[in-house]
Amino acid sequence: MLNHYETVFILTPVLSDVQMKEAVEKIRNMVLESGGEIVNEENWGLRKLAYPIQKKSTGFYNLLEFKAEPSFIEKLELNYRRDERVIRFLTFKLEKYAIQYSEKRRNAKSKSKTEKEK
Repeated sequence: MLNHYETVFILTPVLSDVQMKEAVEKIRNMVLESGGEIVNEENWGLRKLAYPIQKKSTGFYNLLEFKAEPSFIEKLELNYRRDERVIRFLTFKLEKYAIQYSEKRRNAKSKSKTEKEK
């Protein structure tokens, strides 16, 4: 039984564009290799942190919404802790209302994008 999860992780701002994409790709591949499936992926870009972390005041924010086995989360978070590119992370299980909200938010976002393109 696959559960629905959402993880937000912040990458250190000293990374180049290529290094940042590489770090995100590594996490995506971990989800896929464990038999999970990626539902949504968002790059929120470079943002100011609420407080300095490791003497840095900004970081690259990324959101990944996925389905995976519950046992995978421990492996994912261990990987976050070992990866020096990740300065903060938060993973949580979505219950049915959060999943519905997330779908609505995605639909609204894609709707506004298509309207902008017109």
